[in-house]
Amino acid sequence: MDIFGILTMIGGLALFLYGMNTMGDGLVMLSGGKLERVLEKLTQKRIMALLLGAFVTAVIQSSSATTVMVVGFVNSGIMKLTQAVGIIMGANVGTTITSWILSLSGISGDNVFINLLKPSSFSPILAAVGIVCMMTGKDGSKKKTIGNILLGFAILMFGMETMSDAVSPLKDNKAFTSMLTAFSNPFLGMVAGALLTAVIQSSSASVGILQALCMSGAVTYGTAIPIIMGQNIGTCVTALISSVGASKNAKRAAFIHLYFNLIGTLLFMIVFYTINSFANFLFMEESAGAAGIAVVHSLFNIGCAVVLFPFADRLVTLATYTVRNHRETEDTLEKPAELLALDERFLETPSYAIQLCKKAVIKMAEHTKNAIFLAMEIQKEYSDEKITEVEALEQLVDNYEDCIGTYLVKIAGRDLGKEDSHLLSTLLHSISDFERISDHAINIAESVQKMHEQGIVFSDKAKEELNSLETAVRDIVDITEDIFDNEDTNKAVNVEPLEEVIDDVVMEMKQRHIMRLRKGECSMEAGIILEDILTNYERVSDHCSNIAAALIEIKADELDMHQYVDVKVKGSDPYFQKEYLRLKNIYILP
Repeated sequence: MDIFGILTMIGGLALFLYGMNTMGDGLVMLSGGKLERVLEKLTQKRIMALLLGAFVTAVIQSSSATTVMVVGFVNSGIMKLTQAVGIIMGANVGTTITSWILSLSGISGDNVFINLLKPSSFSPILAAVGIVCMMTGKDGSKKKTIGNILLGFAILMFGMETMSDAVSPLKDNKAFTSMLTAFSNPFLGMVAGALLTAVIQSSSASVGILQALCMSGAVTYGTAIPIIMGQNIGTCVTALISSVGASKNAKRAAFIHLYFNLIGTLLFMIVFYTINSFANFLFMEESAGAAGIAVVHSLFNIGCAVVLFPFADRLVTLATYTVRNHRETEDTLEKPAELLALDERFLETPSYAIQLCKKAVIKMAEHTKNAIFLAMEIQKEYSDEKITEVEALEQLVDNYEDCIGTYLVKIAGRDLGKEDSHLLSTLLHSISDFERISDHAINIAESVQKMHEQGIVFSDKAKEELNSLETAVRDIVDITEDIFDNEDTNKAVNVEPLEEVIDDVVMEMKQRHIMRLRKGECSMEAGIILEDILTNYERVSDHCSNIAAALIEIKADELDMHQYVDVKVKGSDPYFQKEYLRLKNIYILP
């Protein structure tokens, strides 16, 4: 092979790896986080976990991605270690589908249907369809994502063919064949396979490279088998690297992956080569084909899963013994589960990461609601303990905003589909409003505390009006939390009329207070505190309106968040006017 042949091989390898990466990213984006949510929920039975692990890996074409995902699940407490072991076993089985797809490049024959199965026949068609989808699809659309997948697959197959053509002259190269003969040594072959896979961090890619070399006819089964064994060990490097800095259980999940492949490889090597020493398998000297590599790869991984499945608990015990227990840091123990779930490993699957953020914001909204409702309770029945609780809830909501906001900014830098982009915008708009509502809860609690310390009491009429206002605020907070949880744009239109009524109630209460003040029925000090409380309630309703407006406008794919609000305030919508009048009759006292 001359310098041009080497350059052609390097170019083919680059295209192959790029195509595999592009196709994998497209498949992950197309799944929209659904596969990850299935893994998260349906892993109670170990056999189901194994099957799901195999299915998800076959779809996203990467056992490393699945295993890293599992490490993230375990690290964030979403999944138990005993559930993870089944998925890890399944991931090793699912990854074999890639070698079968790549083996299509080795098909030969004169039959027209057989020729249609060859990548050189259908890849150009896929590339043409893919480029049309990419050029005509909008950014983030499923059409464009499918175009990426098709183009990635076509590039992958073209790279495979290019590598195969480049290495075909090596069959008669004595230096190359003698080097491959050295890999027939089981130990050396295993080390070579492990190192190659560790470097490119993909067993599917390294198996593909081996299949391309096999098409030269120079690679025998005696050389290929130990390399395949080593590739299964080398793929564990990705998960081990991912577990650095993670929790003890996450490290154990990575070690389960390592021990599964290591024990499986050692068992296979011992049994296979012991039998071979007596039986002297004749096929070991035969040239290996792409399909033959796929068969060996599948038999090994399926065999390991079958043999080691009954000993899954022993793998967990071994990993636990390797990574000993120790006291987790106080910060880790105190951090809410929803925030622990925001693991950076999930950034590789942004659709799922956004869903985790939504869960966290839903919990944040719940804490916010509890804070404002608790502040209302203090107004009716003063308690220092409740004031302390409101302060604690406000600090917790602040923590949620900081963590979620930082995580969302990281997700924003990833490739997102249209729906995920909309959800990202909704979450970014909403977290600051939820945080501000908790701030107003603190302000109200502090005003009530000041009243208690100074012995200030509202008049009976003021209390009655305040009760009506608080009922309206409770209702708007309840509605806002509900529409956010369910992304219910139909129900969201009810928020703005209620917000307008709350504004009117506040204005009416201020005017009535001035009248009572003139009659000497209320003190100036009470008026100042009432004014402060009313202002905070009004701003709570404003933030609820912001959240509803953001949800409606982002769902409608429009830029101006307040366009919806402006239209309603101008009174151009009949539903708004009807709902506004109905609510006004309920909350404004005669």
